[in-house]
Amino acid sequence: MRLFPFLTIISCVNRAADLHGTFPRKEHAMEHWESISPGGYRFVYDEAVFPPGTDSFLLSALPRLKAGMRVCDLGCGSGLLSLLLLQRQQGLDVTGVELDEHAAALARRAAAENGLTKQMRVACGDLRQIRALLPAGAFDLVICNPPYYAPQGGKLSARPSLRTARAELTCTAEDVCAAAAYLLRWGGSFCVVHKPERLTDLLCALRGATLEPKRLRFVCPRPGTAPSLFLLEGRRGGRPGLEIPSPLVLCREDGSPTAELDAIYFRTEEDMP
Repeated sequence: MRLFPFLTIISCVNRAADLHGTFPRKEHAMEHWESISPGGYRFVYDEAVFPPGTDSFLLSALPRLKAGMRVCDLGCGSGLLSLLLLQRQQGLDVTGVELDEHAAALARRAAAENGLTKQMRVACGDLRQIRALLPAGAFDLVICNPPYYAPQGGKLSARPSLRTARAELTCTAEDVCAAAAYLLRWGGSFCVVHKPERLTDLLCALRGATLEPKRLRFVCPRPGTAPSLFLLEGRRGGRPGLEIPSPLVLCREDGSPTAELDAIYFRTEEDMP
């Protein structure tokens, strides 16, 4: 079964209200290898890790990537977001940080499968102890698709991988921002995706970590609907001033994907804003 790009359309129509939802998966544990785009890098996931989601694709299109950039993917899971960044700009040097040993192993296998072992590495450890894992100020960009929900925010999944991926059980927004600030050079950027109801939490966490919010873009399922996600960029040591471009709309009124979403999924050559 090909998850991408075809299931993106299904996600737009049927799951737009919850973009952090999962793709259909088989009941028995087995590995799934998929291509990001025709002829593109291949990624892997299985029943023990959080499955791929639209939010990773959206987040990967936010940063302004340049060859030679040093990137850290906090909570990289099985490596999809890292691979998406490298698909968009092959001249990156990407280091992932992942707490779960199994997910980290899958990310390393994906790097090897795509011939990217020199450009994509994974450190297995807790981002709350980031000083023991990576050097300070070593990165131009830090990116993260973090847990969206507070532990008291609702019923927790019985599956450990889903619990830690969805809820702030092993790291909070403040933990993520503190780790990002430590890793970034002065003037470096931090990019994150999150739910609109957590916007105040993220803005406060960024400023508390000396990361100035610089660009905020809401994600709307259809024209005129309330946002279901936001994409946020902060800059270490940046001056105050927040840019808010027009929302990223995923689907037209008829449920078909917009041109921008097609571009994010590598279905067109349109440049990202």
